[in-house]
Amino acid sequence: MLKATAEQLLKLLDKQVGEPGIVTVEQIPHALDVLERAVAEDDAKRKAIEIEMQSSAHEDVAKAALASAQLGSVSLRQRVVPFADMLRRSAAEGKPVTWHL
Repeated sequence: MLKATAEQLLKLLDKQVGEPGIVTVEQIPHALDVLERAVAEDDAKRKAIEIEMQSSAHEDVAKAALASAQLGSVSLRQRVVPFADMLRRSAAEGKPVTWHL
């Protein structure tokens, strides 16, 4: 996982960036819920941008283009999938997820 993506996901989970950390087995369900809500919010933003891009008003299109550029071309959903899979596997095995950034 790229460092920037890892930092983004850790911030979503209110985990300290730049230090070793852990998501305990007990914390995994909550972490998955937080990630799911963040993905839904990102998806909604992207859908709203898509709708705005179809507008006939030049200002709406320009605003949507700027918002799209800020979100980036890779969706949060795409970034979360490997981490969420790791969390699920760890929960099934009864093991925490740890990292060293």
